[in-house]
Amino acid sequence: MSAALDNLHEAVSAVDAVWADADGPDAFERTDLLSLNATLATARHALEALQAEVAAGIAHESRSELGADSLAKQNGYRNAAALIATTTSAFTREASQLVKVGQAAAPRTNLVGERLPAKYPAVAYALDAGNLSAAALAMIVEFLDRIRIGHGDALVAELEQVLVERAVGLSLDEVRRMIKHAEAVVEEDKLEEREQQRRERRTLSMFERDGNLHVNLITPVEEGAAIRAAIDGYVSAQFQARRDAEQSSSPDDPDALDADRRTVAMMRADAIALFCEHVLGCESSNVPVSGATVIVRVDADDLQTGTGHGTIDGIDQPISIAAIRRMAAAGGVIPCVLDGEGEILDWGRERRLFTRPQKLSLVERDGGCARCGLPPHMTKAHHIEWWKRDQGATDLANGILLCESCHHRIHDNGWEIRIDNPPGAGTRRRRGTGFNVKAKVWFIPPAHVDPARTPQLGGRARYDIAA
Repeated sequence: MSAALDNLHEAVSAVDAVWADADGPDAFERTDLLSLNATLATARHALEALQAEVAAGIAHESRSELGADSLAKQNGYRNAAALIATTTSAFTREASQLVKVGQAAAPRTNLVGERLPAKYPAVAYALDAGNLSAAALAMIVEFLDRIRIGHGDALVAELEQVLVERAVGLSLDEVRRMIKHAEAVVEEDKLEEREQQRRERRTLSMFERDGNLHVNLITPVEEGAAIRAAIDGYVSAQFQARRDAEQSSSPDDPDALDADRRTVAMMRADAIALFCEHVLGCESSNVPVSGATVIVRVDADDLQTGTGHGTIDGIDQPISIAAIRRMAAAGGVIPCVLDGEGEILDWGRERRLFTRPQKLSLVERDGGCARCGLPPHMTKAHHIEWWKRDQGATDLANGILLCESCHHRIHDNGWEIRIDNPPGAGTRRRRGTGFNVKAKVWFIPPAHVDPARTPQLGGRARYDIAA
């Protein structure tokens, strides 16, 4: 862990230098804050690497065959994870992750004492170099351990390299999503069996406490997709109604006191009550929802042969072909079969707004908001080359899915968008290049954010190893 120790020393020195020139957090310039944030992340990763090495050592000295001589038991703890969790004020799971990562990255010896490489060399390198957090590496190690049985060492090694490389720059949520997609590719034959196991564990419990009804629902994603779509649709409609009301009223309006101030969680609870009242014969037959449709995506050949897998827009867990076929027969579900005949997807300058079929196609490339990853129903299709300023066409090749917040941040702060341009490319996207769902989206920061203007990967390619 020599690199980790060097990184820690350098990071601490850099932080100390910046802090010495400031009177406090309020005195930092914006560039200082960004620099400190990146440097502290480096320090944290380096510290975690050292902690993982120590945790592996504690686990080795606390192995069960040592009995009463176990380091953990001698200090009054059940195992190494309990000792580490207590002394570091961490959750037991966090301590277990440090042990797992440390053991995966530690050098090994065979039965005759010969030195062997780490169990997962790519993980060991990323940990020592500070490329990834211990939590991200723990998720990768747990996945690799899970698939080792039944798969060759060559496949596991290839997956390790791909996952470690692709995880750099991703949030933990995106790493988890990437692993789900990797698992679906590697173990497609087990998807249906696991779905059946989840179906057998579905449950809904209800009880009263403190004047409230508590409802706890656990259901497979393919069945819960309709529930989520309906509730999210209701919430979207309520937010739209709130915006409309705010735009049409003034601050002095006495009705402003009655404005909708519900949280998202409150709206979701109201949605459940409203839907149940509707089913019981409520006089109002108009349930206000927005975009409450479940979109299921599958390759045409996979659907025909019964192999492969598919996805549900806005849900991370891939699903089997059998589950897709069941869902296709349900109401409110749109099966989006790729490579099949479809509607006109390029409109040029004939219309300004992107159509729903166009948005469904963009989801295949972008996965949701191409920048932050919000689910598709929280995004809109926007022109890369602006409709008015650039005379941009309403074609798929000129479209991108962005949430409202990312859309404004990109336009207001001078970011640029490139499709399939390699890092460092500075040419504009050529018109008429066509639309490719495997294309990659790149966000180019302005010079005041990154003087080198290094492209940042967006869209589905961030987490889908098949993209």
